[in-house]
Amino acid sequence: MATYHIETYGCTSNRGESREIERALRDGGHRPVAGPDEADVAILNTCTVVEKTERNMLRRAEELAEETADLIVTGCMALAQGEQFREAGIDAEVLHWDDVPTHVRNGECPTPASDTEPILDGVVGILPIARGCMSNCSYCITKFATGRVDSPPIEENVEKARALVHAGATEIRVTGQDTGVYGWDDGDRKLPELLDRICDIDGEFRVRLGMANPGGIHGIHEELADVFARNEKLYDFIHAPVQSGSDEVLESMRRQHRVDKFREIVETFDDRLDHWTLSTDFIVGYPTETSADHELSMDLLREVRPEKINVTRFSKRPGTDAAEMKGLGGTVKKERSKAMSELKMDVVGEAYEAMIGTTRDVLVVEEGTGDSVKCRDSAYRQVIVQNATDHGLEPGDVTTVEVTGHNTVYAFGEPV
Repeated sequence: MATYHIETYGCTSNRGESREIERALRDGGHRPVAGPDEADVAILNTCTVVEKTERNMLRRAEELAEETADLIVTGCMALAQGEQFREAGIDAEVLHWDDVPTHVRNGECPTPASDTEPILDGVVGILPIARGCMSNCSYCITKFATGRVDSPPIEENVEKARALVHAGATEIRVTGQDTGVYGWDDGDRKLPELLDRICDIDGEFRVRLGMANPGGIHGIHEELADVFARNEKLYDFIHAPVQSGSDEVLESMRRQHRVDKFREIVETFDDRLDHWTLSTDFIVGYPTETSADHELSMDLLREVRPEKINVTRFSKRPGTDAAEMKGLGGTVKKERSKAMSELKMDVVGEAYEAMIGTTRDVLVVEEGTGDSVKCRDSAYRQVIVQNATDHGLEPGDVTTVEVTGHNTVYAFGEPV
């Protein structure tokens, strides 16, 4: 049986794929080791979201190829740009996620080890509910790796969630390239039912829904908001990337929504939930973005006031339609990114400032730096509790804290 070392880069969906790989390897009797120099095989699960990431992946692959006897490269960059690893002279097998366990087994029949169990990140269980998406965004290279959405049956995902809870998960992260289109390949919108079913599992745990594009969830946004309202196990949190406040830019991006649909989603959740967190993304400096378009994005950010905001400077990805467009100058993109990032910090800081003096029930999710722990309140806002040992806190615990301060993107809490 082989020993393996796996490294994962990118989104929670990628980490979920790595968990599936690890589960298959563990079920086959293979075992993890601390580093690539100790492993029979090293597995690099790649991301390719921007050009800088691409360069980092190539560099890390070169390093791993020198440190281990057998290197497997998988993930989004491997599937969309696998030839780059070959052109760089990297000695590696470039494989789809599903093919990694078979390659490592090298024809051996799976022989489960006696200690086989679901693999968790501490008390966090990552549950990929589907692979792929239904979008055709002009700038996206990931779609070449993942393809159209492929949704396993609801019962299969529920059983995976149940296994994670039985293994000790107190937080389940429901992930996918676009969770909002779960079930579309079968002609049905199944996400609300799936979330209800997961929340019906016996046990004390919370559920966080991963990224759902506005175009995918708009048709179910009222039903989905009702699911959140009736299930206390669901964090009142959605990640709906709007990408631009300009309909003209959204059309050029081939996004499946327009700004009014995004607003309707936000307004519905505002109506159904007393306290919730909106997470969204903006792409700054898309080739067709004018200064007026940029101001529309800034205005939308001020209007909806998300509490988690990802600002990404546009980067051309090879093979995409947007890569053929005449781009904006680097200075323009840098200035717009700086302006939006400054506004982001003001908006997010204001949200955390408003938490000071309030009392909240939080779930301890993971250890922090020093003697601290990272916690999440019911809306998935991060609260740091320091001197955790003195309070007897560790991952998986639930406690009540008073928010005493903040550091713009997270709060500080004191157990009461």
